[in-house]
Amino acid sequence: MAGIEELLQPNPRVRIVRSGEPAPSGSCVLYWMQRSQRAEDNPALDLAIALGNALNLPVLAAFGLTANYPGAQRRQYRFLLDAMPEIERGLRARGVPFVLRLGSPDEVIASLCREVEPAFLVGDENPVRIGRQWRDRVAEQVDLPFRCVDGDVVVPSSLFSKQEYAARTIRPKIHRVWDTYLQPFGPSRVAETSWRGRRLPKGETIDADALLKAIKVKGVGEVPGYRGGPSEASKRLERFVSDRLPHYATARNEPTPYMTSELSAHLHFGHISPITCALAAKESDAGQEHIDAYLEELIVRRELAINYVTHNPNYDRLEGCPDWALKTLAKHADDPRPHRYSAEELEAGETHDPLWNAAQREMVLTGRMHNYLRMYWAKKILEWSPDAETAFDIALDLNDRYEMDGRDPNGYVGVSWAIGGLHDRPWPERPIFGTVRFMSYESTRKKFDSKGYIRRVQSLDARSGESVESG
Repeated sequence: MAGIEELLQPNPRVRIVRSGEPAPSGSCVLYWMQRSQRAEDNPALDLAIALGNALNLPVLAAFGLTANYPGAQRRQYRFLLDAMPEIERGLRARGVPFVLRLGSPDEVIASLCREVEPAFLVGDENPVRIGRQWRDRVAEQVDLPFRCVDGDVVVPSSLFSKQEYAARTIRPKIHRVWDTYLQPFGPSRVAETSWRGRRLPKGETIDADALLKAIKVKGVGEVPGYRGGPSEASKRLERFVSDRLPHYATARNEPTPYMTSELSAHLHFGHISPITCALAAKESDAGQEHIDAYLEELIVRRELAINYVTHNPNYDRLEGCPDWALKTLAKHADDPRPHRYSAEELEAGETHDPLWNAAQREMVLTGRMHNYLRMYWAKKILEWSPDAETAFDIALDLNDRYEMDGRDPNGYVGVSWAIGGLHDRPWPERPIFGTVRFMSYESTRKKFDSKGYIRRVQSLDARSGESVESG
């Protein structure tokens, strides 16, 4: 087991939030679980356990459950909370008790620190605004060393000191180092010092139904059968690698049937590590073309999105998009719109475009939309809205409320790419879009079995009845 000095050596995956030596009188090492909601293949939990073992202290994991996460709806809370009993069992198997408390996570963790007086605090790195705010507030209130671990990327985000312009600029930087970081996780070590004989802090009973009732979350309804959790994520990964990955490079843009991993929500909630997914693909016999195509999406494109959210404070606003796109959209702001729809009409899927309506209904009913159709969906919102700012806000609002993986860097970048030209280049000029890339109904519907896709969504609609709320 590594000594404390070795564990505190500089590491690109670990950021020092508050410096200092472990408090000699500390009662434990506290792991603040936020973005990495799993007990295995979790670098932050691994660090907390290693520190606890080096200090001969027990380890405690904690989670703050707020009812006020921006944009989150009942369906996303159900997805998160259904996973918690499994996560608690996994933590217990590693000798780590789990405490879940209601309240703003920063207040929960700061209060818990005052209560148990840990020697060290370890948390998950998270690039989104609210996660940063929580960590900053905790750092202001606690007087102990605090490290955050970047455990939900392959290549640590700290290696990229500025916003990357496009995939072509970040790709060679990632490829130069990804073999260093794309390594199997070691054995799952357990906490060697027990809590036996010590007073454990109290928390809520880990029961999804009771917790949903306690936090009184309403909004967009649940999606029956769309389950979260590490076990479900592992099943999906196994299915993808065996059945879909061998066709990925040629069939990933085909939404009927899906040939994608359908792991985006599980990655968003940290129910599975991207390293685990990447290694499973690399070790498969799917064929190099397909493996390369998947790793491009999982690592290069996903971590490009995380890079954007990390370095651009306006990541969820149109003004975060490149100047060339903002200028061309402003130039065409007064162009006539042959079709114009309100936010309510768009939410209800009531447009003249059957393909767009089907994509919107799929998202409402199932909590997901195929990646290729997400691009078309957002670009049509631009075409049918009074201006680009309104289109951006509508698209992001619908994405964040209905998609199970909403409120994620991939979603912010997807909307910014479609409407604001992010990570793209100027194209031939045309009305409304200016030089932002355009997608037409005619060209899009011919690239896959669009009629079959629409029929599939209509069958979902017919079976759903009144079981899925739409607002």
